[in-house]
Amino acid sequence: MNNIGVRDVAVVVIGAGQAGLSAAYHLRRSGLVPDRDFVVLDHAPEAGGAWQFRWPSLTYGKVHGMHSLPGMELTDADPRRPSSEVIQEYFAQYEEKFALHVHRPVDVHAVREGEDGRLRVETSEGVWAARALISATGTWGRPFWPRYPGQDTFRGRQLHTSNYPGPEEFAGQRVVVVGGGASGTQHLMELAPLAAETTWVTRRPPVFREGEFTEEWGRAAVARVEERVRRGLPPESVVSVTALPVNEAIRTARDSGVLERLPMFDRITEDGVAWDDGRSVAADVILWATGFRAAVDHLAPLRLRETGGGIRMDGTRVARDERIHLVGYGPSASTIGANRAGRQAVREVLRVVGGEVGPSAGPVAVAAG
Repeated sequence: MNNIGVRDVAVVVIGAGQAGLSAAYHLRRSGLVPDRDFVVLDHAPEAGGAWQFRWPSLTYGKVHGMHSLPGMELTDADPRRPSSEVIQEYFAQYEEKFALHVHRPVDVHAVREGEDGRLRVETSEGVWAARALISATGTWGRPFWPRYPGQDTFRGRQLHTSNYPGPEEFAGQRVVVVGGGASGTQHLMELAPLAAETTWVTRRPPVFREGEFTEEWGRAAVARVEERVRRGLPPESVVSVTALPVNEAIRTARDSGVLERLPMFDRITEDGVAWDDGRSVAADVILWATGFRAAVDHLAPLRLRETGGGIRMDGTRVARDERIHLVGYGPSASTIGANRAGRQAVREVLRVVGGEVGPSAGPVAVAAG
């Protein structure tokens, strides 16, 4: 193996969204020095993680449960501003304040076994050799597109939530929204006043939940997802198991019929969707609000997947390899879960690389910038 140009660090962090920045913060607080002891690599062109790609009509006031990063609160945000702008600015300020030195844009192609027990991280910026890896790549890079008979014959437009531009483009059009999560309901409520007609289709009947999101409710949802990843099954998102919280906008949409749901269609036709019982709906657009899958393809050379299709986890640690931690995966996919996972991953990673970093005088004090 040719190691010319390979750079050695104790820890590589992949991703600079909520989970990656949380991990980087705790690495910095432990006394590790960016670019000498650890490096943060991010695919996105700017700070902001996946938030920078959200549609403009998703204002900060519509965001469910954005949790501040450790060490710096997000305060006084204007709820009328696009969440992409608010959180992009916040993340950029956070990186500057704690001098995290994120490398971007950097594509991570693969992580392989390297020499001397190190992991070889192959990227568009070159190769890094690391004693441990914290992968915080989230899900935004892997939108899930279901396949249905006739899909390729549809003469209208098909797009995914990840490419949703906002409601104005669909004025006067007939739109079928597929998906029972928060994105699907938000799209429907935005589109209904402008579209000629909207139709909501889901695989399972949507579950709405009245009342406040309690700590007990949240813990139960996280425990369910955690049990799946502990068994090596593909994770469900935390959001998918918490049900849809009912607010005034949801009540209004339900009363007006906007959130009247149909079961999943059986096929797609040239001009819409159809069911085997003879029903059909004409459509100009099919909007797939069908969620995302964990973006972990870069880990494929390490053969970490179990027969159940997922990666078996013990907390944030991959059960097969103590050097590798996944944050923002499974139970830590929520913003508050990502913060906790970042702290936990760093605590365990430091045990793995303890003898591989320079001496430290303790937590690093970083002046606010």
